[in-house]
Amino acid sequence: MIRSPRDRDLFFRSSREIDRVKRLGRRIQTPWFHIAFYPSDPPQATRVTVVVGRRFGIAVRRNRAKRIFRALARLVRWDLVQGWDLVIFPRRDVLCVSHADLKGTWSATLLRAGLLTAPKSEPCVVSA
Repeated sequence: MIRSPRDRDLFFRSSREIDRVKRLGRRIQTPWFHIAFYPSDPPQATRVTVVVGRRFGIAVRRNRAKRIFRALARLVRWDLVQGWDLVIFPRRDVLCVSHADLKGTWSATLLRAGLLTAPKSEPCVVSA
């Protein structure tokens, strides 16, 4: 997979910043993941990180969960509201759910949290 150079702008890995979001941020829970979010300091483009602990399972499963959520973050990267840091905590059940269900829950959760701009409605085309 070829990554765009902008992936560095989308993801962050600093433990200090992750701890700040975990400690001070708001949380939203779903059956498949939890999200903690906090305004970035200084305000900049919204950034995402995925945190998966060893209790999640073997390394293959942990890495798969991280890949899934990085892909979901890339899908909505241009629709994210600017100025936030997001920390995603996948739950074990995420590996058993269909991609369509997970994608729908992901978008709905971000929209509910105010982290995603409202979806643009498709123009109505009337044929004669």
